[in-house]
Amino acid sequence: MPIFFCILAYLFSPIYLLFIYDKKTFTPFCICKFFCPAFAQKIQSPQEFLGYKLGEHFTPHYRIAEYFRYVASVSKNVKLQQFGTTNEGRPLLAMFIASDENIGRLEEIRHNNLKLAGIESGGGSTAMPVVTWLSYNVHGNEPASSEASMWTLFDMVDPANAATKAWLKNMVVVIDPCLNPDGRDRYVNFYNSVVGAAPDPSPTSREHVEPWPGGRVNHFYFDLNRDWAWQQQKETQARVGLYNQWLPQVHVDYHEQGYNAPYYFAPAAEPYHKDITQWQRQFQITIGKNNAKYFDQNGWMYFTKYEFDLLYPSYGDTYPLYNGSIGMTYEQGGISAGLAVVTRSGDTLTLVQRVAHHHSTSLSTLEIAALNTQKLLDEYKKFFDNSRANPPGDYKTYVIKNDNNNKINALAKMLGRNGIQYGFGLANKTVTGFNYVTQKTEQYNVGANDLVVNAYQPKAVLLHVLLEPKTFIPDSNTYDITAWSLPYAYGLKAYGLKESFKPASTEWSVAEPKPLVNTHAYAYVSAWQSVNDVKFLAALLKKKIKVRYAEKPFEAGGKQFTAGSLIVTRAGNDLAAFDQVVTQTAAALNQEITPISTGFVDKGSDIGSDAVRFIHQPKIALIAGDGVNSEAMGEVWHLFEAQIGYPVTLIRYQDLSRTKLGEFDVVICPDGRYEDFPSEKLQNWIRDGGKLIAVDNAVSLLVDKKGFLIKHREEKKEDKDKEKDKDKTVKLYGDRDRLALSESIPGAIYKLNLDNTHPLGFGLPDYYYSLKLNDDIYDLFSGDDGWNVGTIKKDSYVSGFVGAESKKKIINGLLLGVQPMGRGSVVYMVDDPLFRSFWENGKLLFSNAVFMVGQ
Repeated sequence: MPIFFCILAYLFSPIYLLFIYDKKTFTPFCICKFFCPAFAQKIQSPQEFLGYKLGEHFTPHYRIAEYFRYVASVSKNVKLQQFGTTNEGRPLLAMFIASDENIGRLEEIRHNNLKLAGIESGGGSTAMPVVTWLSYNVHGNEPASSEASMWTLFDMVDPANAATKAWLKNMVVVIDPCLNPDGRDRYVNFYNSVVGAAPDPSPTSREHVEPWPGGRVNHFYFDLNRDWAWQQQKETQARVGLYNQWLPQVHVDYHEQGYNAPYYFAPAAEPYHKDITQWQRQFQITIGKNNAKYFDQNGWMYFTKYEFDLLYPSYGDTYPLYNGSIGMTYEQGGISAGLAVVTRSGDTLTLVQRVAHHHSTSLSTLEIAALNTQKLLDEYKKFFDNSRANPPGDYKTYVIKNDNNNKINALAKMLGRNGIQYGFGLANKTVTGFNYVTQKTEQYNVGANDLVVNAYQPKAVLLHVLLEPKTFIPDSNTYDITAWSLPYAYGLKAYGLKESFKPASTEWSVAEPKPLVNTHAYAYVSAWQSVNDVKFLAALLKKKIKVRYAEKPFEAGGKQFTAGSLIVTRAGNDLAAFDQVVTQTAAALNQEITPISTGFVDKGSDIGSDAVRFIHQPKIALIAGDGVNSEAMGEVWHLFEAQIGYPVTLIRYQDLSRTKLGEFDVVICPDGRYEDFPSEKLQNWIRDGGKLIAVDNAVSLLVDKKGFLIKHREEKKEDKDKEKDKDKTVKLYGDRDRLALSESIPGAIYKLNLDNTHPLGFGLPDYYYSLKLNDDIYDLFSGDDGWNVGTIKKDSYVSGFVGAESKKKIINGLLLGVQPMGRGSVVYMVDDPLFRSFWENGKLLFSNAVFMVGQ
């Protein structure tokens, strides 16, 4: 009988075997173990478990998760952890793999890493296993790596694999099989629904053309590989939270690129950020040479040191590098390749091949890490020792002025998620430092609630990269944006101090707003300076509370209120529970509100004057679909859906012609390439009272269109003559990439002059830092036809790479404007104020466009 149960369990599943043992007496258990040792050791390969060879079909995410759970149930050398879920409810998984000796002490190994880094006290040992972390499939339509993750997992747990067992003696391996399950399933479900009985390798076949928005992005259409530091998305917050609990010594991020490209692996291209150590550079070469050895043996094509640089801090390779790891990106050609595609060279690239390539670099990386465990741990410790004793950069203390509690709190949370230590206030209140706004060295009196970051800490490298006012760029040919300094992104004044000062306190002294009780106010006033204020407005509007705003500053009850301040009057809100609804809504959002007992103000215009405007609750349409930049659209969607909680209707652009536009007050057109834009129907809707918000390239599509004032800034005649003379110069073909950089602006910060008396500028100072991703600039409006809200002068450049020709162009023009049109209006936003959602200050600017302009 016991032998029968053993055979039955083997044929079906080892999980069933365990179930039988739990139900029977101890004797059959012993006999079964005695007679069936081979069956207890058997672990199914992915092919055996799935029923097909890896690469013959795309595996849905749930089946990948099932395989990982299966291995966790039958292998004693693994621990599977679900560390979160996606927006669509799919599990986020990490498999920890270790030797018999180490699997039971994973927590000891984890804490040792944190001790080596100085994050935990006690001092760590370098005589411990190294931690190597493999992250697969961050972009959903780059699916080959998730298939390879199952193969790699099997190799690491297969009892018959002597090589991997040897590696695990001194190494813990972490496998994250899919960083973006929602995007992966979007792609896989698409492909499986259109492929025929056999794949069609013709590049023109529909199976190689994804429908909008494609599988690359997550549920909210965010690129998760650009979100490591900012952590705006649910998946990233969970994953980076787990990552920072471990801080591995090696991390690899697996990707695919266009299918005509060969495989890419480390070493990376220039520019490297100057804070990346010589050891990190050198070990990238060591790993790259080991990868190359196996690719050479198989005759596989590959390249290194080209295109993929190490500068932008929010990638899956740079973020680990700035956290003491050897961070790398591996790129397999394969986007849109399906199961098979004919490449430009005439070869047929298959998913089987792509999976094999990723599998090869996975094992090669693990092999070389296992051979260098002692050096990896020694250098890891050295990285963090240097961080604590000799942090990089000129500034040893950063002071961020607390002009707004909500903004400071948002920045503090972001720093905390990244493990960066901070505090508040200084014992020495008068300091001298570099003023981020004036770009000069000045004295400053530090307030008790100003945020203070001392550079002498374990995360010194990361904080320097995130807070330095100007990014040093040794080479201008970059893959992504080149400026991101957080004080500019959050719209906060900051100072860089060359001396080291410790914060006076780890807690700020701001008292939490006290809930108002038994209040019978004439009106309630709320600030309008942060996203939290927008969230409060949205909550009131959803509860059918009528809200007004002050068009000009005023004083009441001994307090000063700026233009844009929200005013909730009893008048017009005929609710018996009016006070209760307003005060409880404020308390739920931790929002400070001020009750006033009279509409007769101390200074400024009274509450009943025409300087106090009513906010009509807007019904908003967000344009989506073909032609729209899905990531730009996702930023707006996420702002409304996940951040401020206000309803927005998504409408495909191709459906706009049959949409009842009269049902909407605002139409938002994100960056995109729209055909027949703007339609006559859309123009008539604007003239009838609608508000169009055009962002990025949508602005350029309105140039020279009847009724729209926006025009490209004309070059002066002498500039055009110089351009003609320059064209006569003989250019070398080999210099073509460098010549193109003269008109490149991959992402740089400019300081705009902002008219904050206009509703589009409410709640902001008289300047605004914009992240420019192109050199578009427009003529100023003349006369009373339109409002030049955000303008730029000759000396407005702040940080980041801008090509020489583009820098000449970006002067004396318009970047933010509002044009009245009939009874409606058009808001022009030349730069994306919501870029990747980390540009925090842009959220208030965008909210002004939605809720304030045109009221």
